[in-house]
Amino acid sequence: YFASTSRTVTLIPGDGIGPEISAAVVEIFEAAKVPVQFEERIVTAIQGPGGKWMIPQDAKESMDKNKIGLKGPLKTPIAAGHPSMNLLLRKTFDLYANIRPCVSIEGYRTPYTDVDIVTIRENTEGEYSGIEHVIVDGVVQSIKLITEDASKRIADFAFEYARNNQRSKVTAVHKANIMRMSDGLFLRKCREAAENCKDIKFNEMYLDTVCLNMVQDPSKFDVLVMPNLYGDILSDLCAGLIGGLGVTPSGNIGANGVAIFESVHGTAPDIAGKDLANPTALLLSAVMMLRHMEMQDFAMKIETACFETIKDQKVLTKDLGGNAKCSEFTAEICRRVRAME
Repeated sequence: YFASTSRTVTLIPGDGIGPEISAAVVEIFEAAKVPVQFEERIVTAIQGPGGKWMIPQDAKESMDKNKIGLKGPLKTPIAAGHPSMNLLLRKTFDLYANIRPCVSIEGYRTPYTDVDIVTIRENTEGEYSGIEHVIVDGVVQSIKLITEDASKRIADFAFEYARNNQRSKVTAVHKANIMRMSDGLFLRKCREAAENCKDIKFNEMYLDTVCLNMVQDPSKFDVLVMPNLYGDILSDLCAGLIGGLGVTPSGNIGANGVAIFESVHGTAPDIAGKDLANPTALLLSAVMMLRHMEMQDFAMKIETACFETIKDQKVLTKDLGGNAKCSEFTAEICRRVRAME
């Protein structure tokens, strides 16, 4: 990698512990000599002309130019009419696929040891399309929107992901027995995608059955693809199997080559600024980002250093069972990265 192939990435540090864990990731990238430059942008919701919520112009321009972003947790003020920041980013950049690899981490004790699952969630519609209205007093109708285009796009993406990442099976998760038309349409698009990908095994399962089987034996599953709401719930359930959102990376892939990689945990305002935060989720998301940018060697180096640090159990943050500060945990990963030179 020559300096000329250096990529610029938009960095959205976020709120609460966001700036600390973002700084940690930048430090580890420097230690690994990753040819990436970070362009920092602050994202808050602002109201544009006509009261429409939007993200700041300089942040949008940065993402439009760089195409790749890394973001820490963003707080959404709990106020009527104020949009979720994550939702706003998804809409702004048409980030239609959310990917969460959940892999057991050696040295971090959970009831499961052999989890290796990827959840792929449709990110733009379903119950989260936000169409609700009062029919009569005391009766609210919420509309679940499933379109052929969005279903085809996510189904194709899931099979493509499986193929590119040496995965052998895709499971479509649905409730087409109840919602015959909406989930039925989603399922039909998954079957069509499977027809075009004979090298990948395909099966379909009801959401409730998946939840049951998942907690009994997660090793049965490989790649799961599902509509928005099911994906929201199931991806968190899978994260729980490997120790929670603090160690789970996440990527959002959009149209036109735009992608934002993020930590999906909260802003943890109670420990913000105290050098106690665990940067693992954001770091592993950054590793996902490197793989997406085809910088496999750097991704491997950083991921290995992170996993080895956790496995060694000597320098761990509180949530991982240790007493180390964020800066100490970061320094240990940097040390291991440099030792690989």
